Amino acid sequence: MKRLVVLVSGQGSNLQAILDACQQGRIHGNVVAVFSNKSDAFGLERAREAGVPAHVLLASQFAEREAFDRQLMREIGVWEPDLLLLAGYMRILSPAFVQHYAGRILNIHPSLLPKYPGLYTHRKAIENGDKEHGTSVHFVTEHLDGGPVILQAKVPIFANDTEQDVTARVKNQEHAIYPLVVSWFVEGRLALRDGAAWLDGEKLSPAGYAVD
Repeated sequence: MKRLVVLVSGQGSNLQAILDACQQGRIHGNVVAVFSNKSDAFGLERAREAGVPAHVLLASQFAEREAFDRQLMREIGVWEPDLLLLAGYMRILSPAFVQHYAGRILNIHPSLLPKYPGLYTHRKAIENGDKEHGTSVHFVTEHLDGGPVILQAKVPIFANDTEQDVTARVKNQEHAIYPLVVSWFVEGRLALRDGAAWLDGEKLSPAGYAVD
């Protein structure tokens, strides 16, 4: 069974989707630890309820980002993860951290990358009058939300949608596609090679494999 470590900063709904998929056998692996940079992150409670060790590491304890990331690497290393998953983790990771886990760190981002990297993606999509929005699972590289896309899911934006409406619609898709991508990695079907995502021996397009 592959060993998964998940990083969260907030509610942890994607963490819950992954925990559920592991418990149901859709992911042939186990979440062995959860880490957060926020002591009040509800994702920590989700971990505890699932019997998973939950850890907090606060940036305020460190003088610089690199020192924080070095300590985070040390603490994660104890769990010997096969795959590291960012699930609403709201910190930019240092190049050294990303390089250490190159090819075995994934993130889910609430937009159809490369559109709208960074924050407030749903708001931007509504303000720009987009008719379509979505979410992307990608390999993490040193470029913020710029690693090779693996899988995307699209949702419509309707005329009277609020930010909350779009958020809920996107979250529903996230909870479906993130566990699926994790299962691909765990089964040895997914890899990062030559700066691109490869699935079942075939190089994916820059937009990954998109589903409606």
